[in-house]
This record gives sequence, C-alpha cells and structure tokens, in this order.
Amino acid sequence: MHEFLPVTAKEMRDRGWEQVDFVYLTGDAYVDHSSFGCAIISRLLESRGYRVGIIAQPDWRKKESIQVFGKPRLGFLVTAGNMDSMVNHYTVSKKHRRKDAYSPGGVMGLRPDMATVVYSNLIRQTYKNTPIILGGIEASLRRLAHYDYWQNQVRRSILMDSGADLISYGMGEHSILEIAEALDSGIPVQELTYIPGTVYKSKTLDPVFDPILLPSYDKICETKKAYADSFAIQYKNTDPFTARPLAEDYGTRGYVIQNPPAKPLSQQEMDDVYDLPYTGTWHPMYDSQGGIPALEEIRFSLTSNRGCFGSCSFCALTFHQGRILQTRSHDSIIKEAVHMTEDPAFKGYIHDVGGPTADFRQPSCQKQLTKGVCQNRQCLFPEPCKNLTADHSDYVSLLRKLRKIPKVKKVFIRSGVRFDYVMADKSPVFLQELVKHHISGQLRVAPEHVSDKVLHYMGKPSHQVYEKFLKAYEKENAKTGQKQYAVPYFMSSHPGCTVKDAVKLAEYVRDLGFTPEQVQDFYPTPSTLSTCMYYTGIHPLTGEKVYVPKDPHEKAIQRALMQYKNPANRTLVLEGLRLAGRMDLVGFGPKCLIRPERKNTPDRPKNREQSGKKSGKKTIRHTHQKKKK
Repeated sequence: MHEFLPVTAKEMRDRGWEQVDFVYLTGDAYVDHSSFGCAIISRLLESRGYRVGIIAQPDWRKKESIQVFGKPRLGFLVTAGNMDSMVNHYTVSKKHRRKDAYSPGGVMGLRPDMATVVYSNLIRQTYKNTPIILGGIEASLRRLAHYDYWQNQVRRSILMDSGADLISYGMGEHSILEIAEALDSGIPVQELTYIPGTVYKSKTLDPVFDPILLPSYDKICETKKAYADSFAIQYKNTDPFTARPLAEDYGTRGYVIQNPPAKPLSQQEMDDVYDLPYTGTWHPMYDSQGGIPALEEIRFSLTSNRGCFGSCSFCALTFHQGRILQTRSHDSIIKEAVHMTEDPAFKGYIHDVGGPTADFRQPSCQKQLTKGVCQNRQCLFPEPCKNLTADHSDYVSLLRKLRKIPKVKKVFIRSGVRFDYVMADKSPVFLQELVKHHISGQLRVAPEHVSDKVLHYMGKPSHQVYEKFLKAYEKENAKTGQKQYAVPYFMSSHPGCTVKDAVKLAEYVRDLGFTPEQVQDFYPTPSTLSTCMYYTGIHPLTGEKVYVPKDPHEKAIQRALMQYKNPANRTLVLEGLRLAGRMDLVGFGPKCLIRPERKNTPDRPKNREQSGKKSGKKTIRHTHQKKKK
C-alpha cells in the first residue's frame, strides 16, 4: 500500500526531510483519493520531486495549527476544500447544516466561514513573506469581484481579502506545476504574472498585454447593470483558446488581473493524473471517528471525464472546469476498476462512471480542440448546435468493457445523463443499454422545470424534449419487460419563475402521481449565470430584465406547491393558488390540488367528541349504520 503524505513534523523527519517545499492546507479532512483536489495536487507535486506536507482542518483560532512543518521552502497552498465553505455550512435558507460530509464522522464546525480567507490571513500573520497560493472551488469562483448571497453584497476578489499572492483557478494541474517550477528556480512570486490559469495583483497594467478592462469594483457596487456587464465579459472569456486577460480596477490598491485559463489536459495527461499513487482512502487518524462520509459516496465510482458543454445557468462548471470535454482512456479507467475489485469492501457494484455529465465522452465538436468554444453560442441550448457531435459509441464501448471485468456484477450510472444529448444521438443503442444494464428501478434525470420560460433562464431544453425522452425511455423499458421509472429533479424559485410557473409545475407533479421527497430551492452560489440574474434582475448575456423571487415567503410558497399533498403545506399552497388566480384547483375534482376548507356552522358539531356529548347513543348508532352499509 502507498504511504500517505506527512501530516506531522515527525512523519516529515521520518522521511529524512528537514523542511517541506509546500505546505498544503485544506478545509477538508485528508482523503488521499482522486476525487479530492488536495490529493490530486499534492500527489502531482510529489511526482515531480517536491516535498509536500498536509495540514487538514487546522484550528483557525491558533497560529500553532499552521506551524506544523515550520516555514515551507517554496510556499503555502491553501484551499477551503471540495466545496465552498459557505455552501458547506449553510442551507439555501441560511440555516446551519447539521453535518459536514468532508469532516471525520460528519462533524460540523471544523472549518471557519470563508475558510480560504481565514486560513490565508492566519498564515500571513505568522509568515510575513512566504508565498501563498490559493486554489480549490472557493477561490476559483471568487477570483474576481462577486455577489455573496450570505452577506447579500458584492465582495472583492478573494485575492484582496486573503492577503495571498496568487490564485490557481480551475482544475489547476498545469498552473500549479508552472508555479512550482518558477518558485523553485528563484523567481519571486510577485513576478509570476504570465502563467495561464492564475490570478494576481498588480499596481499597474504594465505586466499584462492587451487586457479587457472590466468595470471597476466601485462601479459594480454602485450599479447592477455594471455588475451584469462585468459578468458577461467574464463568461465569454472562460475558454483557453480565445480568452483575453481581464483586469479589475480597485482604485488606489491597483488591479486584480486574471490570465486566460490553462489549456485542457490531454488524455495522456489526464491518465497520468489518475494513475498517481493514491492510497484511495482517508488517513487512518480518522478511523476512531468513523472515517469521512464523503468518501463512501465515491469510493467505488470512476471518473471518466471533466468539463461540461451543457452550460446550465445555475452551474459553476463553465467558470471552473470549462466547456471543453477532457477524458481518460479506456485502459486507465479499466485499470482503476480492476484495482477497485480487489478492495475487500467491494461488493460487485461500480456506483458510477462519469463526471459532471455521465454520457459526455468527447468535445461537442472537433473545432474546440484547436479554436475553442463559441463565445456567443451554446452547444445544446436552446437546441443542439448543427455542428454538435452527438455520439455515445465510445461510452457504450467503455461500459461494455467494465461489465466484463471479473467480480463486477453491475455498473451503475448515477452522475446524471443529459437527456437532450441522448435524444440528439441518432443511434438508440446507448438508451437501450442504459435501460437494460445500468439502472435499477429508477433513472434520475434533471428536467428542472416544465415552464419553457423558466427553462430558458435555466439554460435547459424545452419541456417537449424531456417528454420525448420519457416516451423513448418507456418504450425501451417495455421491450425489456422491466418496470423502471424516471425520477425527475425539479427546482423552485429560480430567476424567472413566478408563482404561476410554480403552479404549472405542481400540476405536472400531480399528473405524474408522485410527491417529491426533497425539493431543491435555487441556491445563489458564486459565479453562476443564475446568481448574476438573482442579484441584478438582468440576464447578463441578453440584457433582458428577469423576475426574481427573493421574498422568503414567496419562495416557501413555490416550494410548498411541489409538495402540495403534505397537510403542513396547505396554507401556503392555498395562498399560492390565490396569487396565481388558480382557485379552480381547489375542490373535489381529480385535477384539484387541495380540498376546500371545512366550515363549521352553528347547527353542525365541530368534531366527533362534541357530537357524542350532545347526542350520546344516537351518534354511535349512526356511525354503526354507516359502517354496516
């Protein structure tokens, strides 16, 4: 079994090291698995000869907690973990979550709010001149000025608030190696202004060639139109082939400058990343606390791709992983699967084979590999581009190979199938094999809504496409004689969604004949197109005004309408129907959502107990007669 990287000074010295090159400080527990960013970056640096020490979930109230290894030779690498720390801590209603899946035993409270900023400031107070490089999704999505839902205000770039020197944004493999090589060669961190996939501070614009000057921080705080304009420019500059440097003005404090994204990994590079010597599990120091719950979700899953050209408005992948698909080879994935079957805990089931979208295994069109993605056009929305390559043959081939591995009983697909991409494929083979081999009773899909107006703002295909997919899905199930269901995910309170739209969705749920156990309320997380609409009321790419349900009571109504059968929601549902002018849905007909209120009259007893008190045996006899009938 491979060794974990050192987590104590003793483990560092046991390796014969007097000093580490990098201290990697993370808000997650230390899990040495390729689904954790900390593991990928630390193992990648190790493979290039750098000495890395891990400090997982330090006590941010004590400076000693970040002094475990002393001063690193090259710098500190800081991340909040696999999630934004605010999303990790709070629900969409801003209530504290009870569990943290990335902490030992699921215990909450082992990292601070805005963990990246807190950790970085603690380091800067202790080590004045040591380079600090930020990474991970929190830093990546807050790299420029952004709307913060929890404070309900526009925050500065995380680089300004943290005191750090540099951000490695996106997935980070290319940029972190360039940063390490530059620091190792003696280049001061302040001179690292040329590395793709990084963000840095500068007093002037001298270090950057041909930048796009974004509206200043003061300007986007003053007007929401300026904020939307800035976001639109950023959104169109997320491609490594076409993007230009972006500069955000902070007045007397200078500029925050974003270099274009790093180039996507080649297949060989991606294979190499996933072939690094991970132990595949959590550090044994967590055994007594029950381990790390997040690992159980992905322990027997396989990552086959990165990136997503689906471009849903509420998803941050465009800003983080980008729209260009990157894939691992079949050999790399099968090698990992075979290794997985040797785990004593493996029961024969591979839980998932995918990525952000399971069935994407190639760029949407071949020109992306040399010219990048289109700046003013989406690949699937509002309908598939005529240049789209909709082909599942490579994915089908991969799944067939995985099914043939000894000890593998079943291969599931759980990371999400893009149903409009399935419908764009002229071959029915993937859908046939999906139904026959890769689900068990239920297929989870994400139509998100039924109102085409709302779907437009979500960046999702029209509801008609989903209906066509359901018919095709049911047809394939009928062929196999199986009774398997499609379980849809729906979202309430997305920008553009009115109470009338919510009622329309409730009617659809009624006709499906099931009540969603969980309802997903739109969550305005940093750097998504939907969050920009939520804050500004403007669609940044079109300039159109967008209705935004922000009032907590209205959001509660929209959520309750999806669960109208729950008696506890009756008052909210009734209010929603009144607001929408749909009181026709209150009654006893088969299409009604709720029954009318029962009104007590003077000559009618209010309840059975009062009835019994007044009429004694007569009431009992009447009840008995009813039963006899």
